[in-house]
Amino acid sequence: MSRHIPVTPESMTDAQRAVHDAIAGGPRGHVRGPFPVLLHSPKIADHVQKLGGYIRYECGLPDRLRELAVLITSRFWRAEFEWFAHHNLAREAGISAEAIEAIRTGGRPQFSDPAEEAVYAFCTALHETHQVDDATYARVQEVLGQELLTDLVAMSGYYTMLAMTLNVYQVPLPDGKRAFDD
Repeated sequence: MSRHIPVTPESMTDAQRAVHDAIAGGPRGHVRGPFPVLLHSPKIADHVQKLGGYIRYECGLPDRLRELAVLITSRFWRAEFEWFAHHNLAREAGISAEAIEAIRTGGRPQFSDPAEEAVYAFCTALHETHQVDDATYARVQEVLGQELLTDLVAMSGYYTMLAMTLNVYQVPLPDGKRAFDD
């Protein structure tokens, strides 16, 4: 039996429909990925989509740094759908194809931009060791400032939660292609 059991329009409660419509009518424009599953708990789905709305559409972190952080999180959790949804956004935001491929395959990308390097080092350390040393912290704080650093930490947690949801419920990829071979 599949774990991916989305709430269907025919079976939605009023609370589920309200959240569904808020997501579909917002900047995302659709309900896909973790959200069909999250609708089983409409209050959680509503809070998650509101936090994601801030992180994705209002946060002051430049798009390329946000998408870089999402790719690092996706790769760490091997969240196929998350990678599917964001790797092209990362390219459009200015992350090089070589850096994207290095992240996808578990390699170490080379960055010429100090902000990209700082975000990569910070997010990688946070995911891999669950800690960030003082030098890495100071470098990303200098590049981003305190507010955006705080947003980056929250963003890493948000996309970790989505990755866990996607993985637990085995949400399939729309194109059927896998991002990670290992």
